[in-house]
Amino acid sequence: MLSNPFLFFLMRRLPAPTASWLGGWLSATIARRNMKLRDARARANLTILRPDLPEAEREAILTRRWVNIGRTMAELANIDRLVNDAHVTVVDKAAYQAVLDGPGPMVAFTAHLGNWDLLAAHIKWSTDRPGLGVYEAPDDPKIAAQLKKARSSYMGEAIGGEGAARGVLKHLTQKDRATLYILADERRDRQVWFPTFGRPIEPSGNLSIALRLARKVGAKFLPFYLVRTNGPHFALHWHPPLDPATMSDADIVATLDRFLGEACITHADQWLALHDMDLTQPGQPPLSGM
Repeated sequence: MLSNPFLFFLMRRLPAPTASWLGGWLSATIARRNMKLRDARARANLTILRPDLPEAEREAILTRRWVNIGRTMAELANIDRLVNDAHVTVVDKAAYQAVLDGPGPMVAFTAHLGNWDLLAAHIKWSTDRPGLGVYEAPDDPKIAAQLKKARSSYMGEAIGGEGAARGVLKHLTQKDRATLYILADERRDRQVWFPTFGRPIEPSGNLSIALRLARKVGAKFLPFYLVRTNGPHFALHWHPPLDPATMSDADIVATLDRFLGEACITHADQWLALHDMDLTQPGQPPLSGM
């Protein structure tokens, strides 16, 4: 969808709810058939993570997941129409706003759940904190270009590739109350390393970078995620900030892992990285099923 300029143009011209529905339909009926390897990988991972569920229920989760992927892609064309209280409900909104209005730098830490681009746009909309997003551009240059174009209108600054760590450090140290938006469940070496789901894995990738930077500049972690409730409507869930000044790295990682890991299991029908990881590989299965 992102590589097709006509589809992107169409989604922008349609009412946001209609575009979201159409994206979900296209994904579940067409994209799923053309992405059999990803579908099979997601099915295998879900079987490992949720062995307690009947096969029919797991298949229903996978179908809803493809619908969510399509809706999320279609909603990229209409993020500005969704960043409002009518479409995003914040759990304990007053306390959340107090956290955003507080002092000091912050690392907003999340996963590819629900609509993660809308979450990035929402935190920018909700606060005067200068924001910076860390991203990894898709391999397909057409998709990368379209994604950059779409995100430029609502995400503000974004950084990726070599030199990203230096740019992030500059952002956090030179801008008052700066915020870093970072996704924990990136894919590296054909695997997703976080959440761990009980796997004996040391912090690496985005998580490792975030830990070092947070401790260096005194930034608190804000764990949060956005999940779809019905159509283009969402709920924003968050955890009280984690402060490196009072917590060890191990305690921070354990809290992030538990909060986001449980969210990815509970909302597996909205978790993109379910098809990016491979829990069937040696040493990768969780210690126990959920």
